Amino acid sequence: MEDNDRWFDEEAGPLVRPYAMTGGRTRSEQADLELITLVVASRRRHAEPDSMGPEYLRILTLCQNPTSVAEISAQLELPLGVVKVLLGDLIDQKLVNFRAALTPDNEVLQAVLNGIRRL
Repeated sequence: MEDNDRWFDEEAGPLVRPYAMTGGRTRSEQADLELITLVVASRRRHAEPDSMGPEYLRILTLCQNPTSVAEISAQLELPLGVVKVLLGDLIDQKLVNFRAALTPDNEVLQAVLNGIRRL
C-alpha cells in the first residue's frame, strides 16, 4: 500500500472511526444534551452486551454514577458530537436517563455576586 492510500495518520489515529461509530449521524435527536447534562445508567433496564458496540458498553460503565456529557467525552477520548449521538441512542433505548443541569438565572447570579461584594 502506498503512503497516499492510507486512511489513518500515525499521530492522529484513525480518521474514519468516529463517523463510523455513529453510522454517519452527526446530531442526536436529544437536543437537551449539553456539556453539563448529567447522565446515569437506568436501574430498570439492562443492556444486551452482545448486541452493543464497545463504546456503548463503556458509556454504560461510566454512567453507573451520574456523569456529565463532557466527562464521558473526555474519558472515552471521543469528540463531543459523537458522544452525544451515542448517548442519544442509549436514551432512546431507555438504557440511560439524563437530567439537564439546573443553572441559576442571571438575577440569582447577580444577587450572589452582590452579596459577596458586601462581605
